[in-house]
This record gives sequence, C-alpha cells and structure tokens, in this order.
Amino acid sequence: MEMTEEDHWLVEKQVERLLRGEGSEVTGCDLGLEQSKPATLRKNVTYIVCAVIFNDKEEVLMVQEAKQDCYKQWYLPAGRVEVGESLEEALKREVKEEAGFDCEPITMLLIQEQGPKWIRFIFLASVTGGSIKDLSAADQESLQASWWDRQSSLPLRGWDILRLIDCGLKYRQNPRHPVTLPVDLSCRHVLQRVVLVFTSSEEQVWILLIRDPMLHLPTAAAVKTHTVTWAANMVVQDAMPSSYYDHNVNTLGVFSLQHNGRQHGKTDGVCFNTLVALVPDHIQRNEDGEKVEEVVTGRPPPVENPRYVWYEVQKQTLRETLLEFTKNTSILPIHSLY
Repeated sequence: MEMTEEDHWLVEKQVERLLRGEGSEVTGCDLGLEQSKPATLRKNVTYIVCAVIFNDKEEVLMVQEAKQDCYKQWYLPAGRVEVGESLEEALKREVKEEAGFDCEPITMLLIQEQGPKWIRFIFLASVTGGSIKDLSAADQESLQASWWDRQSSLPLRGWDILRLIDCGLKYRQNPRHPVTLPVDLSCRHVLQRVVLVFTSSEEQVWILLIRDPMLHLPTAAAVKTHTVTWAANMVVQDAMPSSYYDHNVNTLGVFSLQHNGRQHGKTDGVCFNTLVALVPDHIQRNEDGEKVEEVVTGRPPPVENPRYVWYEVQKQTLRETLLEFTKNTSILPIHSLY
C-alpha cells in the first residue's frame, strides 16, 4: 500500500500534535491487551503525586510525617491519587492536607515507574494561598510543614527526594523541557503510544506506523511484569523480530500524558505519548558470541510484519524538531526504577 499525500499530511499532523504536548484520543490498543487488565485504582494500579515547591529563598517545602513507620521524619508533600481524582486534583489535595497551602502545578518534572502497578508523578508547583501547617494542626496526614534550606540537618524519610528537589532547582534555573501537565483525555489501560524514530547520519528520519485500520502511531499496553516503557520493546519485537536484538530501544521521554480518572475502573488508565529511538547496537555478535563487523546501511531495519510500515518524514520543520529531541532529549523524563 502506497502512502498518499493525505496519509503524509495526517501522520505529520498527529505527530506534531503530540510534539506540542497535546493529546490524542485513544481509540484502540495494538499490542498487549491480552496481558493487561483495565487500570483500577486500589486494585492493580497505584499513582503517587509528589510536590516540589520553593519559596523566594529557594527553600523547599517539607512535611513531617505522622505515620508510625516514619514518625517525625521529613519528606516532600506526597501521597496516593484517590478514586475519582485527576492527577492535579490529587496534588492540590495532598499539599493542602499535609502542608496547609493551596498550590498550583507549574509542570511535571519527572515520572518514575515500576511498571503499571506503581507510577509516581513529580510536579513543580507554587503556593497560591493558605498558611503553613504548624503543630497545633497536627493530624493523621502530617504533624507540620516547614521550609528547608537544604543545608541544615533534617531527618529525612527517604534520600530519593534529594534528586527530585535537585530536578526542581535545575528546572527553575534552566527549563530542560516544555511545560508539561496532564491532558484531560480518558484511557482505560496504562498505555504507551510510541513515536518510534530511526535517524540516519544524513539526518533522515523515519517513524514506525501501523496500517490497520488506518495509518497511526503504535499503541501498546503496559504489562505488570515489566516497566511501562517496555511497551516500546513489544512494538519492535512485533514489527521486526529479526532485528530486535541488533538494536537498542530507547524511550527518551514523554511529550504528553493523558489521564482522566473520573470513572473508577473505566478511566483510571494513563496514556504516555513517548519519543523512542531505535538505535543500532554497534557491537554485533554471531551465534558463537564472537564479534562480527557491523553492516551500516543508514536505513531502518526492514519490517517483517505487514501491519507495520516505516514512514520517512518529509516535512523539514518536523524532521528538524524530531532530530533536536533525539539529540538533546529535551522532553519530560520517565525513569524506570526496576
């Protein structure tokens, strides 16, 4: 099937939409549904929101834990997303309950995941009202809140937050990615929609597409035994199994994510719109494990599954943008904690 001019236009529009941080309705899933169940909070998925908030002195907002297992230790305002909440609603509620402040999210800083069963969304946010919680307001949510200068001694619940605080400071000084906030579009499963690119040394760019029923970007469900971003590996294995072990599948970051959460068990899913680079593994080995000379073609590996097709990007501005993203990975990072 040859691609028409209209096909070219539709594909490029869809990709450009995601590159702008917008979403796109999830109309189906191409891979992994048989290994995935609909996302249901408190049952098979847990989403954590975490707030990084600074004052004018670059002190960071901290809360003192009330839970028995970490009593009186300090941590960033954070907690589980509850049934019926969006990610932003959960963030605002947690900050209000634990620190006493009203807040407004500025951007997501980082996503951390251990597969679909545990995903943490770290937001940079700002105070918009309220007053800091003191010991007189101590409850089961927290004992109190305080601004921390990051120098004085403070018993921390976990060292993991130091990296998150550092991410927030760096973003304030030099934003590494565009403002990225959740897009209010519903999704039933935890999915990865893949903008999978192959680039040549001549700066040609190809994107992997699925033909059925019309040309679109591949979408794969996360499976509980792997990271969320393993979905991209599933796509490559399905499209070109012979080339899979000769290439690295690198999820570089997230253009946007889609979440609604209003209907329990029906819209608790998340769709991650990701940039993935397919990169030749420069150390090739034969069946005996011996190194062999790599044959460089400068073209993407051939697809073996007729459902898929490589599309060479024609539009110069789109090609340049994709090349820039692949070189500098200036999009929202997603880190797997396995």
